[in-house]
Amino acid sequence: MLDIKLLRTEPDQIRQLCERRKAPLDFKALLGEDEQFRALTTEVENLRRQRNEGGGAANREAAVQLRNRIGEIEVELRQVKERRDLLWSLVPNLLAPDTPPGKDDKDNLELSSWGAKPEPTSWRKTHEVIGKNLGIIDEERGTKVSGSGYTYWVGDGARMAWGLFSLALDYLTERGYVQMFTPVATKERTLFGTGYLPFFKDQIYHLEGEDLNLIGTSEQTLVGYHADETLQAQKLPLLYTSFSPCFRTEAGSYGKETRGMFRQHQFHKVEQIVFCTPDSSDEWLEKTRENVEGFMQLLEIPYRVVRVCEGDMGAPGYKKYDVEAWFAGFGAYRETHSCTNLLDYQSRRLNIKAKQDKATFVPHTISSTMITDRAILAILENNLQPDGSVRIPKPLRPWLGGQERIAFAD
Repeated sequence: MLDIKLLRTEPDQIRQLCERRKAPLDFKALLGEDEQFRALTTEVENLRRQRNEGGGAANREAAVQLRNRIGEIEVELRQVKERRDLLWSLVPNLLAPDTPPGKDDKDNLELSSWGAKPEPTSWRKTHEVIGKNLGIIDEERGTKVSGSGYTYWVGDGARMAWGLFSLALDYLTERGYVQMFTPVATKERTLFGTGYLPFFKDQIYHLEGEDLNLIGTSEQTLVGYHADETLQAQKLPLLYTSFSPCFRTEAGSYGKETRGMFRQHQFHKVEQIVFCTPDSSDEWLEKTRENVEGFMQLLEIPYRVVRVCEGDMGAPGYKKYDVEAWFAGFGAYRETHSCTNLLDYQSRRLNIKAKQDKATFVPHTISSTMITDRAILAILENNLQPDGSVRIPKPLRPWLGGQERIAFAD
């Protein structure tokens, strides 16, 4: 959520921002509600002052009338504030000045690439075919047990996945991140505070009869960890990481790009979260991206980095990079990571502050994928051998007993 002062001092800028980012709100109504809120606030403050200055006024009837009027305005003020705040919550974050224009991911701007892409050959296959052939991915039984969008990792596939997440957590711990296990269900307020509500409501699994929802990322619970708290500025930055299962409805997803395990209702992720001072958030965005690139290079996965355009960026984001791995069987780059600077948008919505001596400020947050199951899918497609086996990247081999390949079972 933006500072409400911006609405009052730069209304044209905020209106243009809403238009540019296609925010689903009536901006004129927002201005009207805020004007009414300020007018009522001034009126009630004047009446309170009048009441206080009157002390023990002899005219009891006038005092009763004044008290009743104050009560009426306070009720109206709360109602106006609720309407104003609801509209204000729909205002997206500011955009970095150099954000590329564009409508969707096709307009994202490629910044760099790393690694040699495997040569296309007739024996290249996509991950779901490789996984089924090797017996390490079982979509059929996942569908039988849980429905479409759920899959079993089996045997060496499960061992490699566990090794991937363990290696990622070690990588971040060595760089100063505090590791956590977080809840996998969270209250609506946490989802609102992190910007997933109301903007991504159709992607969230709600638990019927409870104020609880399954998390779509541990970003939600890691950022929510400090809700309603005042952090000590000298302890910033706070660096957090967590492995978690993640749940998303993937409403509206269909077609070639959803085949196999690329879009699942349940997937697994290691996240990196940073709370930092406002003047260092650009620097920390770059550091989280460096962590991603370093880890992808460690795994020898070819990738490219793109700067996300305005039309492909969610409402809470200010500046965002996507890292896209090369999928040799699919024959294209596909998104595996997002690294986003959210400025103070989440902190304001969750009432998180920081204190430096006597001064209080609102900290910035950075959210970045470290790794997900999709990296395993890229490894399978890029490391497929002519005989149908898959070469295991060296850093993951200790989790598979030192073996160099996943081959057909006897």
